Amino acid sequence: MRIIGIDPGTGILGFGIIDSSLGKFKLVDAGVIRTSAKEDDSTRLLTIYSELTTIIEEVSADVMSVEKLFFAQNVTTAMTVSQARGVVLLAGIQAHLEIFEYTPLQIKQAMTGYGRAEKIQIQEMVKVLLGLSVIPKPDDCADALAAAITHGMSSRYKNK
Repeated sequence: MRIIGIDPGTGILGFGIIDSSLGKFKLVDAGVIRTSAKEDDSTRLLTIYSELTTIIEEVSADVMSVEKLFFAQNVTTAMTVSQARGVVLLAGIQAHLEIFEYTPLQIKQAMTGYGRAEKIQIQEMVKVLLGLSVIPKPDDCADALAAAITHGMSSRYKNK
């Protein structure tokens, strides 16, 4: 199964594509989509949509795994990231992908067995599970890969 994982963001949106088979994971591609804070929101969202749509078409993913948002304080940031997340969901559904969403707690639990794990622990597990020599950078890219791996782990159990 080919999974595209997404770490939503307006300034930097992380994506990671993996192949998952029998509990093994292989990196296909990963990176970020960047937009400028100097642009208006609608232009930034169009950039995210256009670039993500192209990526989805090129990689032929089977499913999309998206990190759910959790914001305790900054409402303004939550609103703009929510808009980007909406664009991500639209791009996924238009590409006929089945979409799965995971909270940060679920991703931490899947990746480390501990729901309060630190970011560096998640990144280290991404490196280990994908057999990489270095942690994927920037953090948004590693977070997107963690979302994809979480779905790969979760779907194994759902199918049994």
